[in-house]
Order: sequence, then C-alpha cells, then structure tokens
Amino acid sequence: MSKSLQPQFNYQTLWSRIEREAVRQAASPQAVTDFINLLSRRDFVKLMSAGAAAAALGGVVASNRRVRASANAAPQPIPARQTMTSTPAFPNGIASGDTTQTTTMLWARAAATGTLTFDVATDADFASSVQTVTAEVVDPMLPAKVAVEGLTANTSYFYRVTNTDGDSLTGRFITPAEAGARSGLRFGVSGDWRGELRPYVAISNAAERDLAFFMAHGDTIYSDIPSVDFPGEQAITVDDYRVKHNEVYSDRYERNYWADLRASTSIFATIDDHEVTNDFAGGASPSTDERFADETVAFINQTALYQSGMQVFAEYNPLRADVYADTGDERVDGRPLLYRYVTYGDDAAVIVLDARSFRDANQAPTLDIFNQEAIAAYLASLFEAGRTLLGRPQVEMLKRDLLAAQEAGVLWKFVMIPEPAQQTGWFGGEDRWEGFALERTEVMQFIEDNAIRNVVFVAADVHTTFINKIEYQTEAGGDNIPTHAFEISTGSVAFYPPTGQALVEGAHDFGLVNDDAFAAYQTSTLEEKDGVLQDLFNRFVLGLQGYSELGLEDSLIDATFETGGYVLGHSFGWTEFDIAAESGALTVTTYGVPAYDRETVEADPAAIIAMQPAILSAFTVNPQS
Repeated sequence: MSKSLQPQFNYQTLWSRIEREAVRQAASPQAVTDFINLLSRRDFVKLMSAGAAAAALGGVVASNRRVRASANAAPQPIPARQTMTSTPAFPNGIASGDTTQTTTMLWARAAATGTLTFDVATDADFASSVQTVTAEVVDPMLPAKVAVEGLTANTSYFYRVTNTDGDSLTGRFITPAEAGARSGLRFGVSGDWRGELRPYVAISNAAERDLAFFMAHGDTIYSDIPSVDFPGEQAITVDDYRVKHNEVYSDRYERNYWADLRASTSIFATIDDHEVTNDFAGGASPSTDERFADETVAFINQTALYQSGMQVFAEYNPLRADVYADTGDERVDGRPLLYRYVTYGDDAAVIVLDARSFRDANQAPTLDIFNQEAIAAYLASLFEAGRTLLGRPQVEMLKRDLLAAQEAGVLWKFVMIPEPAQQTGWFGGEDRWEGFALERTEVMQFIEDNAIRNVVFVAADVHTTFINKIEYQTEAGGDNIPTHAFEISTGSVAFYPPTGQALVEGAHDFGLVNDDAFAAYQTSTLEEKDGVLQDLFNRFVLGLQGYSELGLEDSLIDATFETGGYVLGHSFGWTEFDIAAESGALTVTTYGVPAYDRETVEADPAAIIAMQPAILSAFTVNPQS
C-alpha cells in the first residue's frame, strides 16, 4: 500500500524547525547561543535537586504497595497466572467484557475445533452454577463469544471454559452495583502495545489489583508496523489482522500477562487508528487518503480495509456486536457501535468513545511555530464549522449521558477518549479533539453550563502520561477558559520509544539540550528524566503557544500529589483509578517499568521478565460538589 497523503508528525522535524526559526529571528549571535542552550547544565541540576528533595522513589513505591479493599465486593480468588505450558488449548487465554449489572460477554480462542462450554457460577468451585452456554469453534483462528444474561448486580462471578478434550480455564468478573450504592470502585486503563515487545511486563501486576474492569484504550495492535509474527508493512486481509491480534494476546517466554489480566476482570475496549491503519479518518472520503483512493464508497469507514480491521477487532475482544441504526447520519448508520455507557452505583459513570470511525480528515499541520501568520491560519482551520471528530450521534449521546449521570447523583464521570482531549496545538493537535475545535468547545461548554462536575477524560495514544487541566477557546487564538474537568493520558503498555524519550533525544539532536545536560540526563533516574521532559514540554510546546503549563496547579481541581510529576515519558505502564467508598476521593496511580526495545527483549528476556512495575505517579483528587 502507498503512504497516506496526510503529513506525518515527526519530532525531529519539530526541533529542526524550532532551531531554524530561532536562529533566523535571533537579534544577535549571543541571542542564538542563549536560545540553543535554554536547558543548561545548571537548569538540569536544579531539576535534579527538586527531585532529590522528595522522598526517594523506591521508598515511596514501598510505602504505597498497599492493597485497598475491593470496590464492589469482598476480595475473591483471582485465576492462576496463565503460562504456555498450562494453556496450549487456549493460546490467548479467556476473557469477559462489556459487563453490565445483568449481562456480560464471555470469550475464548480454542486451538482446536469443536464445542466450547462456558459455565458460570457464583463460587470458585462452581458448586453454585448460574448457567451454561455453548459455542462451536469452526476455525482455530476465530474466537468464540457468548452472551450471558440474567445476572445480579454487584456480584462476583466465576466462569469456566472447557473444550471437547476436557481442557479448561477459569476466569472471574464482577457486575456493577445498581444506582444508589456508594461502595467505591477500582479499575485500570492503558493502551498501545506492539507484538514484538511481549510479554508486556508493565501490566504484570494488574491481575493482582482486584479491578472491577480494565479499559483497553486503542492501538491494541499495530497493523501497519512489522512484528515477529507478521513482518509485513500493513495487514490487509482478515487473515492478516487475525495474525496480528493473535500475536499480541499470545504468550512469549512462557508468560502471558494479557491472559492473566483478561481472565481476572472484565474488559472494555475501543479502537484508535492502528487497528485499521495509521491516522485514518473514517468519516472522510476515500479520495482524501491515498491508501483508500481506489475505493468507490462514500466514506473510509465503508472500505474493505476498515471493514477487515474492525471485523477482527470485534472477533478478538469480548464485546457485543452492536451497530448504529436510525441515526439519520449516513456516515454512522450501519457501522460498528463502540460507544458504551455503564454506571457503577453512584460511584462512577463510564463512557467509552470511538474517535476514529466518523471523523473528518485532519487539517494540515504546521510546524512553523514562529510564523504568526502560519499559526493563525492553522488555528483558524481547526475552528472550521461543521467538522467532527465523534460524529453528531456520538456527540449527542455523550452530552445526554454526562447530564444523566450528573442528574442521577453519580459522583465521577470518566470519558474514555482514545486521543487526548487536552491541548497541545501544533504538537500533533490536528489529530486529536482540538483539531475539531468547535465540537470540542461545544462539549466543554455543555459540561460547564450544566454544572457537570467530576469529569475525568482518560486517554492514551501519545505513549506518554500527561496529567493536565482541561481548558478551551471559543475562537481561534482566544482566551483559555478553565473548566472543572481534567485529563490523564496513560502511557503505553509497550511502544518504543516513548514519546517523551523521543522528544528529549530530538531536543538534544538539534541543540536545545547541550551535551553536558544530555549526558547527565542519560544517567539519571526515571523521575529525573521526566522532570527534564516536563520542563522542555512546558517551554517549547505549551509556553510558545500561550497555553497553561502541564498539571493541576492553578486550576479548579483539588489535587494532592503523593509522588511523581505531571508527565511520565520514559516508561511503559498502566493507570489505576480508585474511588474511596466513604469520601469519594479519587486516587490515580500509574504503575510502570523503564521502556525497552525489541533488541533488549530478545537479547535478555529473563532480565525483562524480572522487571516489577513500580508506582511512578500517584495523586488524589477530592470530588467537587
């Protein structure tokens, strides 16, 4: 396949432009020198001193290794860790998903054809059977899914999957509490993992955290990046996509941490872009993207590549096969419905969005960040009327359900959006919600106008954790208007290099970080490296555009940090959200391991497997009335 007509974002290009424009506009040679060395060794030492003033990371991790009580029910046994030697009959393990107060979907991929039996019970010994459902496996690469209905809210269930040879695996899920209950809630989120970086040690502790659910937040495969099992440049056929999905959920080095996690708790899942291909715009015409230009359909979400990618995404995730109908929008009707709205008592509402299938094509990005005319034109293009990221039906569902949750007395509202809702401008912003600025502003204004409080946007995609307040503008270049919402973009399970690392390395390549500072950076701790990254990001990305600095300071959010900063850009990991039953306070904890590449995994897999996820960031937010 040929490359997209859409320009691809490149961090080295970013720093090259910054340096070139700075040199061009500098008033004197000394001004050039001052700019190039903005992050001096003295700056670096200051950052290091600030980090040293806090408690040592290892000590903080040790003190925070506490397991809080289950959010919805008393702790129950967690299924045993899955390994290659114990699960040859089920190469990807088993899973449950889309769990509500009364229903769930059960999932398994069997290595052999024949009948699969799904038993459901309320005890780990299966003495208290609830129901039994069967499914036929006709193709070993095609997983089986069954719907289970008639369940009871706020109940721990166990399920067992058995093939015709008598091989079986067991899993567990918890149904959400009914309205009116305030018992606390704990869940996890992450996204972005590549098959060649298995076995994903960054999530190796997640199955032990007694989670109510886990959100798989897009880029669950990289269909357009070569990997171990699929060395091709782009998956095209259904068989290609099945190879990619099977790869990421299979064991490696006798470990399968995804199988552990998916057996231990229910899954929600949505797409970003790599489930189909990079940066596609489902609601745009195929003529706007060279990769789809030969198709005669009206929208990219009608093309063969989209349909193949979405078919297999649905096959390999424990999701209902819902489809949009009767919306009156021709780009939406008949397409997969990934939007979800689920409440967990009065603790939380969870809203899952699809930000790819219905969007218009991205506007052309600009990196001429010192050219005021270019920036003004770029920002104005983002405010073009009528452009959509979500599609009008999904916008209306989001607004409806946010308001319903507020009016029903649900405390926290979590909006699961694959790409960040916070603003970064020319730093890739055209591919995120700010690239469709009027729609974003409409939703943010709706939240504020209706006094919808305790809204948390949870994103992925950017391969780095950014914790930030949510602001918006009503016109291009307008004032930054604060909201009562905030966002955390969770870092990747495994994508190398992380964006933060690439950013600092690019800054060094083009002279924004001098050699001495970069040498110190390379030998520093993760926390210290992230301090350097945060400083660079605030100066060159946010500061130059007039945006507020990263973080929750000087915002409407009442947050207290225990450890870590507002950015984690050198690690792989996942984020845990824990709502306290009595106070309603939300604790957000990000676990992670230092990032590693494919060569490191393959050279010394034992060293990678020995890694233990540590707490890299932890903060608590008090709810607003």
